Amino acid sequence: MQNINWEEPYCGEGNNCFRLGTDEDGNAYIAVAGAEDAYVTDTREALRTLIRDIKAGKADHLL
Repeated sequence: MQNINWEEPYCGEGNNCFRLGTDEDGNAYIAVAGAEDAYVTDTREALRTLIRDIKAGKADHLL
């Protein structure tokens, strides 16, 4: 597993909690809180867009 620096979990309404992380190379990661070994990685901008949509209630069904 890579050395990923995880942020504190973000929890939306209900039990949907996820964490964002970055590594030394600037890659971005997202994982369900408690399951950080099963993460998705992409560019920071792609994950930033996903998180904005989730926080806006547009994509909460993805969690």
